[in-house]
Amino acid sequence: MPRGDLFPEIGPYETGFLPLSGGHVMYWEQVGNPAGLPALFLHGGPGAGAGAVHRRFFDPTQWRVVIFDQRGAGRSRPGGCLAENTTAHLVADIETLRRHLGIERWLLFGGSWGSTLALAYAEAHPAHVAGCVLRGVFLGRKHEVAWFLHGLAHFFPDAHAAFIGHLSEAERADVLGAYLRRLTDPDPAIHMPAARAWSLYEGSCSTLLPSPDTVSAFAQDRTALNLARIEAHYFAHDLFLPPGGLLAGIGRISHIPAEIVQGRYDMICPPETAYTLASAWRGARLTVVSDAGHSALEPGIRRALIAAVDRLRRYGFG
Repeated sequence: MPRGDLFPEIGPYETGFLPLSGGHVMYWEQVGNPAGLPALFLHGGPGAGAGAVHRRFFDPTQWRVVIFDQRGAGRSRPGGCLAENTTAHLVADIETLRRHLGIERWLLFGGSWGSTLALAYAEAHPAHVAGCVLRGVFLGRKHEVAWFLHGLAHFFPDAHAAFIGHLSEAERADVLGAYLRRLTDPDPAIHMPAARAWSLYEGSCSTLLPSPDTVSAFAQDRTALNLARIEAHYFAHDLFLPPGGLLAGIGRISHIPAEIVQGRYDMICPPETAYTLASAWRGARLTVVSDAGHSALEPGIRRALIAAVDRLRRYGFG
């Protein structure tokens, strides 16, 4: 095992495309040990897509890691598509993938929106979840979305000014609605600048210290458009969660072991949400990283996530 850092680069031993409803096609891959303990990586956003670095949170000698791109994201097709793209669809897609791969129970690993989707899936299918590793917890509540759209101005006034500065004065009365209209406009001259403005805002606020590499990754055209368009779509529909939200269903998974990793200075998903979840979840352990923000790739977060995965493995995989 590495000393608290990511495992070496590794390629998948199997990849595929899985047809879904509504004309969507899911990209998926498997990495590591085919006979290892199954784990599912859930990317953030929604709409961010998964990358090669996400394979490296797991010991490849111990884990059979499944990674996929959610509807409209990454290598899944068609990119940025909002038709039949809801949380319920994504939960059903995970079940489709689990059955396709013949997996009975797996560890769920997700950060930010990935933590939201992990919770939604676990509450719908607790019998198939052996444990959860969640980072930068997001429960999709209205005040969490409002924080992203407006509250970040208290700590990142320059990034927020650029974010709302992309809109006209009249549009700023409804920032989310204005962005969604621009992001869904068929004209690239309208939707691409909006996508870059949204994505750069998120990337600029994601780390404790400025990270040009993080901002650059968020600025890539395909990443920016899929992330911004799908994220705005989900935000505008309360993340397609039930009226009581995810906390209302926590009793269904309270017996499942969970590791929650939270950056003390996470500005995208502030620590209050992680504390709320940990307090409600009997089987959860919370680790607060004192020198980190939101990004999974900050050194302290990386170390804590790798340690959390290993603890659940040694615990007995649920």
